[in-house]
Amino acid sequence: MNTEEIYLVYRDKVRSYIRARVSNNEDAEDICSDVFLKVQKHFGEYDADKGAVSTWIYAMTRNTVIDYYRTRKTYEEVPEELPVETDLGEELYRQETLQELADAIDNLTEEERDVVVLHYYHELTLQEIALKMHLSYGQTKLRHNSALQKLGRSMGAGKGKGGFHIL
Repeated sequence: MNTEEIYLVYRDKVRSYIRARVSNNEDAEDICSDVFLKVQKHFGEYDADKGAVSTWIYAMTRNTVIDYYRTRKTYEEVPEELPVETDLGEELYRQETLQELADAIDNLTEEERDVVVLHYYHELTLQEIALKMHLSYGQTKLRHNSALQKLGRSMGAGKGKGGFHIL
């Protein structure tokens, strides 16, 4: 992902995060511009091994808002209650995780994908899936286990993310 793509993907989320914390719209727009200037300036320093790009942008956005209040402390007080800071971070993490999951599901065999979709999205039991797919219960269970193992590997199990569980 290059800086232009980052801007297109994250601008609305960053802008919303800032507007929720800064009452002056012009200042909020300036802060948003500052964030993406910093992204462009420091993009070469971004290390994917240290975290997702969304986490990096979230931290940069949060710090830029804090800097805004530090420089304006004589003119404007920080609101007593800032909205919860994890809103943007959690939303970005959730979206990245969903995209990562979609990519991982695309890498399954057709039968594995069908079992996962029917079980977790349509909430069918493995026995119901076996009947629907004209498979034995044992075959369905094998496809299910195989799919979960592949998803676990694709989603980062063993990469320090603590594994993958679909509930």
